[in-house]
Amino acid sequence: MRRNRRLLSLVAALALAGSAVVAVTAAPAQAAPVTIPNGTQFTDTYGNALHAHGGGVLKVGGYYYWFGENRNADNTFRAVSVYRSTNLRDWEFRNNVLTQSSAAELRVANIERPKVIYNAGTGRYVMWMHKENGTDYGEARAAVASSATVDGDYTYHGSFRPLGHMSRDITLYNDGGTAYMLSAADENRDLHLYRLTADYLQVATLVGNFWNDASREAPALFKRGSTYFLLTSGLTGWNPNQARYATAPSISGPWTTMTNVGDSTTFRSQSTFVLPIQGTSTTSYLYMGDRWAGAWGGPVNDSQYVWLPITFPSATTMSLTWYPTITVDTATGTITGQAPAYHRITNRNSGKVVDVLDMAVTDNAEVKQWSWNGGANQKWEFRDAGSGYFRIVNQHSGKCLDVADASTANHANVIQYGCGSGTNQQWQWVATGSYHQLRARHSGKCLDVVSSGTADGTDITQYTCGSGTNQQWTRTQS
Repeated sequence: MRRNRRLLSLVAALALAGSAVVAVTAAPAQAAPVTIPNGTQFTDTYGNALHAHGGGVLKVGGYYYWFGENRNADNTFRAVSVYRSTNLRDWEFRNNVLTQSSAAELRVANIERPKVIYNAGTGRYVMWMHKENGTDYGEARAAVASSATVDGDYTYHGSFRPLGHMSRDITLYNDGGTAYMLSAADENRDLHLYRLTADYLQVATLVGNFWNDASREAPALFKRGSTYFLLTSGLTGWNPNQARYATAPSISGPWTTMTNVGDSTTFRSQSTFVLPIQGTSTTSYLYMGDRWAGAWGGPVNDSQYVWLPITFPSATTMSLTWYPTITVDTATGTITGQAPAYHRITNRNSGKVVDVLDMAVTDNAEVKQWSWNGGANQKWEFRDAGSGYFRIVNQHSGKCLDVADASTANHANVIQYGCGSGTNQQWQWVATGSYHQLRARHSGKCLDVVSSGTADGTDITQYTCGSGTNQQWTRTQS
């Protein structure tokens, strides 16, 4: 009898524990503020690279679900992957909700910019995306899939040209239960706004072509107060360009002309989504952008993420500022950016600093040592690249300290080059007494002033690490 009582107690305890687990899953604990680095690849909670490129976010209960592109090495479609998070930094992989095996036409295809909205009338989550045939870029079709659960397997409903029009970069917007799809049409010259049918699975009508011959893509549509905002990109392939936006008092217009926002390359990113973060104190708006690896010749899955707070100087204007890191508090709804800190990097042997010659802003510009003069070409940001490494980014040019051609040889030239994911642009700051060495990740070799020279213009290369003071550096915030 005593044994049975113990068994009953154990069963009760397990049942209570199980109910606690269910409660946590249904209502996650309130998230604490987190800091998120910019211009990096993200990893999920399992340590794997997070692939949600060109994607969008949907909040369900206490979780944010992030859907996006997951590509093969040849850039063809592998899956639409979904991750979830309570704080927007720690992302748990949930499922590949759409894969090559979901439908015959997806076995050789490109699927781009998947977006998901919830249909309260049907109780289904509906995904729209841009579909190509995987061999050329001529199909220009919209595709649709749906699921009864946000992170379950999605049923593919096929692809088509909306009302006969080409359809490429795409976004969705749920306006109080009425859903809209916006896509690039007519070889990306136009942007078409469509109202969807009540089940969200088809196009009901073309609301308007408000941006005829504007040549814009990568649309991100959101509403703040009583104003609708549309953020877009120009057409420069994988290379980044100037973002522009328009506003309107109604989704059906009239829309303003496009206005520039951010810098000339949108901080080397392209818009994919704007996420409202509603909390107890405020609602903030998060710009989500992709820094496409195609800009430096890499595959899509090497692309990086750029997330920035959007600020609003007025009810109908918006602004974007670069921050190397942002802090997000999903509980209060606040986003704050941390301004970059720039340093001069001084050689112990010569007392001179790392300098981009002639204040050049071009790739392959020479990096040498020079007397400190306070120029922006002598100031560097140590940007976290993960695993204890940094990208060292020049303030003047925005380009990275780079070992030319990823060489592993002694005396390989050190230059500036557009920042990418290469380990020849990642440096470890290693203490040696009260000074430090800068070790290149790909080669393990040290940043070195050639022949221990002390003159202005002496070259800087990489060389096997030793005890020489020409390989020892300090950094001072400037």
